[in-house]
Amino acid sequence: MISLRDISYFYDDKIALKDISFDINKGEKVVLLGSNGCGKSTLLRVLAGLYFAKNGEYLLEGKKITKKSVDKEFRKRVGILFQNPESMIFNPTVRDEIAFSLREFEESDIEKRVEDIAKKFGLTHLLDKNPLYLSGGEKQKVILASMLIYEPEILLLDEPTAAMDPKTTGWFIDMLLELKKSVVVATHDLSLAYEVSDRAIVLDEEHKKIYDGEIEKLYGNLDLLTRANLIHKHRHKHKEFSHSHYHKHY
Repeated sequence: MISLRDISYFYDDKIALKDISFDINKGEKVVLLGSNGCGKSTLLRVLAGLYFAKNGEYLLEGKKITKKSVDKEFRKRVGILFQNPESMIFNPTVRDEIAFSLREFEESDIEKRVEDIAKKFGLTHLLDKNPLYLSGGEKQKVILASMLIYEPEILLLDEPTAAMDPKTTGWFIDMLLELKKSVVVATHDLSLAYEVSDRAIVLDEEHKKIYDGEIEKLYGNLDLLTRANLIHKHRHKHKEFSHSHYHKHY
């Protein structure tokens, strides 16, 4: 469904992605792993048709994606969730925020669909509230609802649980596993990655892809995880003795 071929992206003269290639099948869930600053967010924006690489090729079902090809149909097929939900909120109420995309796409039965997804997401009691006054986890839920309500085929999620408490994170994982969609989750949280997918794509701090394969095999490769800055080793104390071992990043 998705094919990237040697994608590179620059901010002025600073490289953000270097020669990235991979394929994602329809309905496949993939975790994009890497430390902060490695290019995960940039890559999601390329996939969402928000950024356009000068080098390389992005194909969606065989069709090359360019500035000219990104139209209303593309926007309806591909949904993106930014790490900071506040950057995506601009309506006065939760109800309006969830309904906004349906109005933009000129959909029908808007009120009923908003009520239905609000009930599913546990947001009914917040529908008439200002979304900017909600907790971080509630804001993420609102943005997820506003995206899923128009039923995109592809979901691009950037650190989706960063603002969620443990209970909401559990809800999110269960919800994600039920979806029959192509999903790319960008995160540096190895625990979350293991929960949501069997496949990981790893970017290193040089903005290159260094792994694409099974998460089980990745977790056994301490050298690669260290190179990607996803684990680190330091000394710490346990009561009367101290020792060092590897730690995951969260």
